[in-house]
Amino acid sequence: MERSLFRSLRTSVAAIAAISLVSLTAACSSAPSDEAQDGPVEIRFSWWGNEGRAQLTTKAIAEFEAANPDIKVKPEYGDISGYFDKLATQVAANDAPDVITMGGAYPAEYANRGALLDLSKVGGSLDLSTMDPGALENGQVQGTQYGVSTGANALAIVINPTVFAAAGVPLPDDSTWGWDDFAKTAADVTAKSPKGTYGTATVLTHDSLDAFARQRGESLYTQDGQLGLGKDTVQDYFDYSLKLSESGAAPNASETVEKLNVSTEQTLMGMGQAGMMLTWSNSLSALSKASGADLKLLKLPGETPTAGIWLQSSQFYTISARSKHTEAAAKLVDFLVNDESAAKIIQSDRGVPSNSGMRTAIQDLLTPQGKVEAEYIDQIGKMDFAPTYIGPTGSTAVSEITARMNTDVLFKRLSPEKAAEQWISESNAAIGK
Repeated sequence: MERSLFRSLRTSVAAIAAISLVSLTAACSSAPSDEAQDGPVEIRFSWWGNEGRAQLTTKAIAEFEAANPDIKVKPEYGDISGYFDKLATQVAANDAPDVITMGGAYPAEYANRGALLDLSKVGGSLDLSTMDPGALENGQVQGTQYGVSTGANALAIVINPTVFAAAGVPLPDDSTWGWDDFAKTAADVTAKSPKGTYGTATVLTHDSLDAFARQRGESLYTQDGQLGLGKDTVQDYFDYSLKLSESGAAPNASETVEKLNVSTEQTLMGMGQAGMMLTWSNSLSALSKASGADLKLLKLPGETPTAGIWLQSSQFYTISARSKHTEAAAKLVDFLVNDESAAKIIQSDRGVPSNSGMRTAIQDLLTPQGKVEAEYIDQIGKMDFAPTYIGPTGSTAVSEITARMNTDVLFKRLSPEKAAEQWISESNAAIGK
C-alpha cells in the first residue's frame, strides 16, 4: 500500500456509503460466466502511480494479452490524488473496474461493504500457494481472501546524500538516532542550504502517526477494531509536526499544503530540494529517477528500544464482486504475481515481490535503487516488531482526519492539544465507536 507522504490515500466516504443495499446484494450474487460471451472478453484494470509505473504496467499487460488472446485488458490509471474518490463513485454506480488496485485499509473497507470478490471462488485461475504467508494474511478480511499483495513495503527515511554534502551536514546514524536527532539534522540541513531546500520534505502524516504510536507500545488500531492510541500520543505527534515546520526543518504550512498529493516529480525530494523524506521504501526508484540523485534508505528515528516499523503490502490486487468476467480477472492477477515475464517487467515498482520465485527471477535485473529497496525489506524482515491490524470499516476516513487536523495545527487554527482531542473524537465517530 503506498501510503506515503506524497501518496496519502484519500477517499470520498460519502460516495462509498452511497453504495445501496440493492447494489451490495447484486454484488454478492453469482457473476455471469466468462464463457457465456462469444469472442474475446474485455476487462478493466485500475491502478494509480506515475508515468513510469504506467509504462511498466502497460508492457506487462501486453505480455498477458499475448499469452491470453481471448482476454483484452483496458487500463485505467491516474495520480493518487483522485484515484479513490473516482473508485468510490464507480463502485456506488455499479461501474467498478474488474481488477482494482487498492492499498491500506481499503480492501477491508470495500470487502465489508460487499464490493469485492471472495478470491476462493476463482481458485482455479488464481494460484496463491507460492505467496509468503504474511503477505497472504495482509490481503484477508476476517479470514477471507479479498486481496493479493503486490509486494512488501516498509516506511523509511529517504536520504539525498548530495543535499547533505552540499550543506556540509554528516549523514545520520540510523542505528541510534531518535526523533530529536531527526529534527536537529533537518534544521541543520535547511539552515545550510539554498532558500527553498529543506532538511525534510514534509512534516508527518497518517502512516508516521501509526509508527510513532507503535514505538510507544500502542498502535493505530487494536485487533478488535478500536483506536489503539491515546490522546497524549496524538498530541505529541501534532506538537512535533508543528515544531518541524516552525523551526524551518520542514516547509511552512502553506508550502506543506501546496505539496499534498502531488506527483513524485513534484515533491521536494523529487526536485532535489530536500535532504530527507519519510515515505514508503518502494518509492525510492521513482524518487531517484525524478531527482537524478543516488538516494538512500535509512530506518525510522526512534526504533529503539521499541520498533514502530512493520512490513506491509505495498498494494493489493482485488477483483470487483460485480465483475462479469471474474475468471479472466483472476487470470490477470495470477499473471501479475506469479509469472516471471511480468515480474521481470514490474520488478520492485509495487514493492519487493511476495512470491519467492519472483524475487529470485528479478534479483539480477534490479536497478541499484531496486536492490537497495530489496536489501532494506530484508533488513526490516529480520527485526522483531509488533503485529499489525487492518483498520475497521470507516478507517479510511481517519487518514483524511489526520491530514486535516495536522493542517489546522500548522496554520495554528488549532493547538496540538485541541487537535488531538478532535482527532480522537472524529476518528471514533468514523469507525463507529
